Amino acid sequence: QVQLVESGGGLVQAGESLRLSCAASGTIFSIDVMDWYRQAPGKQRELVAAVTSGGGTNYVDSVKGRFTISRDNAKNTVYLEMNSLKPEDTAVYYCNADGVRLRLGGPTYRFWGQGTQVTVSS
Repeated sequence: QVQLVESGGGLVQAGESLRLSCAASGTIFSIDVMDWYRQAPGKQRELVAAVTSGGGTNYVDSVKGRFTISRDNAKNTVYLEMNSLKPEDTAVYYCNADGVRLRLGGPTYRFWGQGTQVTVSS
């Protein structure tokens, strides 16, 4: 099947930067959308940023101007560059691949990564 493996989380101070990566492996024909969600303690999981196979992006308002999402379609990898981090960005960040086709014309699936912790100290 398909696995998503995230990396790049850690502990930083406010104002610093981190870069998250998520690589999808397995028998993949195409992925429509790759995105990043986050979940802070006691809060619902929220969509942070998304990127389509064509490069279109969208962001939650709280990260606009600070975070940049990008993807390498050839590597089935998505990145999240996070700058000017704030304590309120502290959460577990999850990679998601949506509209995954394992073969041409086949059904689509959705897969999640295991999550990576991002902690921003003040």
